[in-house]
Amino acid sequence: MNYRKKLIVEPGSKVRLKQFDPAFHGKDAAEQDADKELGGVKARLGDLQRKMYGDNRHSLLIVLQGLDAAGKDGVCWHVIGGMDPQGCKVQGFKAPTAAEAGHDFLWRIHPHAPARGEVAVFNRSHYEDVLVTRVHKLIPRKVWERRYDLINEWERLLAVENGTTILKFCLVVSKEEQLKRFAERLDDPNRQWKISDSDYKEREFFDDYLDAFDEALERTSTEQAPWFTIPCDHKGFRNLAVATIVADTLEAMDLQYPKPTVDLDQIRQEYHAAAAQEKEKEKGSGKRKKD
Repeated sequence: MNYRKKLIVEPGSKVRLKQFDPAFHGKDAAEQDADKELGGVKARLGDLQRKMYGDNRHSLLIVLQGLDAAGKDGVCWHVIGGMDPQGCKVQGFKAPTAAEAGHDFLWRIHPHAPARGEVAVFNRSHYEDVLVTRVHKLIPRKVWERRYDLINEWERLLAVENGTTILKFCLVVSKEEQLKRFAERLDDPNRQWKISDSDYKEREFFDDYLDAFDEALERTSTEQAPWFTIPCDHKGFRNLAVATIVADTLEAMDLQYPKPTVDLDQIRQEYHAAAAQEKEKEKGSGKRKKD
C-alpha cells in the first residue's frame, strides 16, 4: 500500500474526520503481521536517519497530534525509537507557562526546530494553539483564526531557509477505542501513570475536537508541510503507516554520506604501521613469558 498517497490530506481538500474510519488497517488485519513488517521498516528508517545525520544538508520535523489515547507516545516508542538518539530529539508542548504565555505562541516552539542533519519530533505541537484554545474558548475566534496563516508562514520559513522537510500526522482514534484504552490503563500498573484528571472531561468535547482538527488540516496542509490522517484503532497499522511514510520521505531525499576529509591511503599506511608494531610487541611479550 502507498501509505503516503492513501493517507495524505491534499492541499485545498475538505476534511471530515467524523466520516473517517479510525479502524482502517488495509491488508494488515493482524497486529503481528503489521509488527513483523514494521521491524524491517524501522531498520531502514534507522539507516536513513544516520545517513541524513552524516549528510548534514537536510532536516526533518515530525509533528504528532491527536486525541488522548490515539498513540502519540506509542509512535515515539515504536517508530521514533528505531532512530539513533544522536541526531534525533523528541519535544512535547503542554499548556504554556506564565513566561511562555507572555510571548507570541510560536516563541516557545522555534528553538526546538531541527538543525541540519537532525530529526525533531513534536509530541503535541504548535497546533495545540488552534485546537485546545479553540475548543475551550481560551482566546477569541479572531485570534486563533489568524494563527493558521502564521503557522503556514513559520513552516514555510523552516522549509525554505533551512531545508526542513515537515511531516504532520493527525492520529485518529474512535471514541469507543479511546474508552477501551482508558480502561486498559486503569488495569495496567505500568500505564496508570498516564491517567489524567482531564481524560473523561475532554471526552465531552470529542466532536468539538474533530471539528477543530478538520479546519486545522484544511487550512494548514500544504505542499511543504502536508498532513496525514492516520487510523489508530489498530496500533500495529498506525505504527507501520507512520514509519513507512517517514522512511519513504527520507529515501526520496537522495541522502549521501559525506566524502572523507582525510587521505585514506595515508591513514591505511599509519594503520598498518601501528598494527605491525602491536604484533611485534605481542611477539616480544610471548618470548619473555617463555624465558
